[in-house]
Amino acid sequence: MALSPLDIHNKEFGRAFRGYDEDEVNEFLEQVLKDYENLIEENKELKNSLQQTKEQVTHFNTIEETLQKSILIAQEAAEDVRRNSMKESKLIIKEAEKNADRIVNEALSRARRISVEIEDLKKQSKVFRNRFKMLIEAQLDLVQADDWDKLLEYEIDAEQLHAATEEDD
Repeated sequence: MALSPLDIHNKEFGRAFRGYDEDEVNEFLEQVLKDYENLIEENKELKNSLQQTKEQVTHFNTIEETLQKSILIAQEAAEDVRRNSMKESKLIIKEAEKNADRIVNEALSRARRISVEIEDLKKQSKVFRNRFKMLIEAQLDLVQADDWDKLLEYEIDAEQLHAATEEDD
């Protein structure tokens, strides 16, 4: 069992003839007592400090574990976001390709319809041109006919015309 300061203080030595000087022994014991008390106090402080340090280490270990878990969760969340983004981008690309195909097909279909309409208009313009040409040729034939010359040669006396109209009345 370890000595306490009280044990050192209360220690009494037996007397012997020609023994040690009692004052020197008492002085030495007083010095040992003070040093021993100081050591005990220092030991208590070191134990308290050690306990606080252990508590801090435990606290920091807990924080470290929490941070590691948080990092893992953040990494998993980032991976989930990345995977979801990839899926979403693929869906967007597919949708865009479908829309592009639809637009191209509609444009091709419209181009075909327009092409058919153009061919139809060309045929109609040929028919119109031929008919118009025939009409102009027919009118030209009328203008060039000899009947016009006969009309110009035909003379009616104005008096005869006036007399003929009066008779009709």
